[in-house]
Amino acid sequence: MADQPAQLNWSAPFRIAHPSRVAGKDLRGDKILLPQSALEQLLAAATTTGPSTSHTFTAFDPSNPYSVADARRERSQYRETYQQLPDPLIFHLVNHKNGNAVYAGIREFSSGEGEVALSSYLLEALGIQESDIQDVPQAEDGVVDLTNDEDGKTDDRALQITVKAQQLPKGTYVRLRPLEAGYDPDDWKPLLERQLRGNFTTLTKDSMLSIQGAKGEEFRFLADKFQPEGDGICVVDTDLEVDIEPLNEEQARETLRQIAAKAQRAPGTAAGSSVGHAIDIWKDVEGQVLEQDYVDYELPSWDKARAIVIELSVQDGRDVDIFVSPKTNRQRALPRDSEHVFGDFSSPKDGVKRIIIPLTNAELEGAESLLISVHAFSSPEADSAGTKPCRYTLRARAADDQSSAAVPVDLTRSQPFADEEQCKNCLQIIPKRTMVLHENFCLRNNVVCPQCKDVFQRRSEEWENHWHCPTHPDAHGSSPQSQAKHDYVQHTQHTCPSCGPSTPFTFPSLPELARHRTTVCPGKLVLCQFCHLEVPQEGDPLDPSSEAETVISGLTAHERADGARTTDCHLCGAIIRLRDMAAHAAHHELDKATRSRPAVCRDALCGRTLHGIGPRGQVNGGTRMGQGPGNDLGLCSLCFSPLYVNMHDPEGRALRRRIERRYLTQLMTGCGKKWCVNEWCKTGRANQGMEKLGAGAAAALPLVKPLLEQLGDHRQPMHFCVDEASQRRKKTAEMLAAEGVWELEWCIAALEAEGGNLAKARGWLGDWAPTKVAGR
Repeated sequence: MADQPAQLNWSAPFRIAHPSRVAGKDLRGDKILLPQSALEQLLAAATTTGPSTSHTFTAFDPSNPYSVADARRERSQYRETYQQLPDPLIFHLVNHKNGNAVYAGIREFSSGEGEVALSSYLLEALGIQESDIQDVPQAEDGVVDLTNDEDGKTDDRALQITVKAQQLPKGTYVRLRPLEAGYDPDDWKPLLERQLRGNFTTLTKDSMLSIQGAKGEEFRFLADKFQPEGDGICVVDTDLEVDIEPLNEEQARETLRQIAAKAQRAPGTAAGSSVGHAIDIWKDVEGQVLEQDYVDYELPSWDKARAIVIELSVQDGRDVDIFVSPKTNRQRALPRDSEHVFGDFSSPKDGVKRIIIPLTNAELEGAESLLISVHAFSSPEADSAGTKPCRYTLRARAADDQSSAAVPVDLTRSQPFADEEQCKNCLQIIPKRTMVLHENFCLRNNVVCPQCKDVFQRRSEEWENHWHCPTHPDAHGSSPQSQAKHDYVQHTQHTCPSCGPSTPFTFPSLPELARHRTTVCPGKLVLCQFCHLEVPQEGDPLDPSSEAETVISGLTAHERADGARTTDCHLCGAIIRLRDMAAHAAHHELDKATRSRPAVCRDALCGRTLHGIGPRGQVNGGTRMGQGPGNDLGLCSLCFSPLYVNMHDPEGRALRRRIERRYLTQLMTGCGKKWCVNEWCKTGRANQGMEKLGAGAAAALPLVKPLLEQLGDHRQPMHFCVDEASQRRKKTAEMLAAEGVWELEWCIAALEAEGGNLAKARGWLGDWAPTKVAGR
């Protein structure tokens, strides 16, 4: 019984909101919008058995005091009821006029009072056309006016459906049947997973599931079998097994035939398009492309100090286009005719198309590589199944010089020599002795276009089909195909496929659509700097404040939302939002540059600081915790400990005698440690092969006396034997400081903090120590 979903005894009739008033909500899949009153009724109908222990909204920000106050108020008001609402909420929608029914999930409670907003999938499943929905006006306070006459009678013509709360079991299996032959699992499988995960809460038996393909194609499936058996299943938080079976044997045979035909024209085959790959600026690329197909190349490196030129030579005179997009954090999609930064739709001049990108172009800033796509244009209505692939040659090179990079070289002469003359009809340069014959022939047979100055034969098909666009002076051609292409590219309305059917954006030309999809389109792919995934940038292209915030912050709408997540600063441990981490780290860098060098132990062999290092790089951390040296000699606590005596010595005479005895003991007896390298120790001198120094008391006293006189000068070192680890750290710190990046004092502090580990000490220095350039 614990696995059974909780049931709510709630249902209510609602009018259907007109799609034009809910277009901004971007409803997809099986999602609906209900009014706020429906949520209150659902809460009242829910069973109350226990208190709520946590906040239920994913957008809750614990660092926001207003959110915390709202959460407390919310828990006190709905402490028992929130916990009892089923998750997810599922509703059964019934259209009583035709008997159609479908299951749906909730998007949010934000529709008008008495209204339910439906997605296009739900409208189709309920058999409702947009013309059937009456657009009821809405007052300024959000109340819908249902009166249609002076008597105040309610309008009964408004289309209504019944919405009932009804939970479904989690599905484990679904069988889908494609409605058309030729489906390929490689095409629809990832799209199906993405569609179900992002837009669907339920699946209804005998419903039509529509999936949009990457190339604009549409896959339609019939869902006709579930496990557990029933009219519907829940597809949230479950492992769903999917089978694709044809409707009948004829469809299965046709599907196999189309898959086999497609395999024969697959990329890399003799009848298919070439396989894209990485290219360089030293070698031309030969390839072929089928009509309506793309071949994608990538230029990973080029001379960024010069303009880059991308040239496409078409060998058989076919209409092949070239598109280029820099691959940056803000541009991740492959170039297409409807989504590119640089493109050339024009007819090739002398069989060559050329795209020149100046080095000063802002689009190249931060570019990892250049994505280049070769596309064979064909009318969307044309059948390109039997056509041969178009042959081409692709070349990327650096421009010869900046002054001539934007203008192709013209090899024709415009000024005749002394014995030559220019024909007034065809503008060719002709020898004077043959000009009369040439003009007689030229005026009878040739005609010159007054706009582009191209010469045609009067009775030729090219002249009959020659055209110029009145709105684009540079656009012209000499065939019906070129004019049809120009009309489709420049004078046909195109709808953005990424903005969704609920909020369509229509543009008068393909270049304008491409500009939209590479700038403000919510579906534009970006590399999120916080989740490190390629995701749509989101946002509202019609909201100027959203665009201004993107320009000011440098973050897309997705990054602003994703960057609101918090994490711990690895340096100070503070809880910081991800989008504020860069500014927080910059503050650490400023603080690091102004830090004072730590005081180190006066002992020449000691590898410790005088006051210790805190757990997060705090200088003098030991003294702050009461573990400082506690002496006036400048020695760390470990070096001073052999000299400490619990007695009253205001003038320091007893301390001076103890220091003298320690020096004499080191010179006459030694410390006996095999690692010692102290030059003021008998053992240390022996370990280094040095002669003895002050073997007797009479010889050692004169040597020690100068050292005692320097006790008050902290700039002079002291020479006591230390433990092996401290001595090794001091040597390592000197070697690290010799690299010239950090001061010796910071190197000693880093090795002390990391226990002598050199690799970790370098990381500690990078986090906490100013460099010699940045430090004072």
